[in-house]
Amino acid sequence: MTRTVDDNWRVRGSYFEACNCEAICPCRSVGGRDGGPSSWGDCFGTLSWHVDDGHFGAIDLSGRTVVMSMHYSDHTEPSTPWDVVLYIDDGADDAHADALAAIFLGRAGGSVANLYGPAIGEVHAVRRAEITVEHVAARKRIDVVGYLSVVSNGRASEPDDVRCGIPGFDHPGTELYGEILTSEEPALRWSIVGQRNASFATDFEYRSG
Repeated sequence: MTRTVDDNWRVRGSYFEACNCEAICPCRSVGGRDGGPSSWGDCFGTLSWHVDDGHFGAIDLSGRTVVMSMHYSDHTEPSTPWDVVLYIDDGADDAHADALAAIFLGRAGGSVANLYGPAIGEVHAVRRAEITVEHVAARKRIDVVGYLSVVSNGRASEPDDVRCGIPGFDHPGTELYGEILTSEEPALRWSIVGQRNASFATDFEYRSG
């Protein structure tokens, strides 16, 4: 299915991510300061969005979940483009999946193209998968069966004290300590357990214009 940047779309809901950086992730804005390079020069992590309400044209996207696995290096200047894999919940039909991929990979323009979309380089795969996320409880989780597991718990900041460019700096949120960040994805594989890595939770709203 072919989409254009002129299609009218909007998605809003909850957002949660985790990466291998130290908490608070240095790319985030705290107290209005600009973010900086990653903690270790190579950043890998997992981003997740649950759409509470949304549409792409006439396609209802409410209730859908999207997860992105990503890696980039800022050992070089400028930072390398992101390598990514996009996972779409297996309850999505072909029309849902096509629309969600267009939005969250930045191909549909709009908010995503103005935020993180230009950073995406190689898209290794777009997969349908069984996905479970917990964005509301104190213990945050992302499970993509057979591919990814993320668990975070315990605040590393005060509520609404931290901002991240991916959901947009106008959506302040809370930094958390990561407990588990593992990926068995063949194209992007890593494992961090028990190192209190960086995590972040907030809400998001992206739109076509």
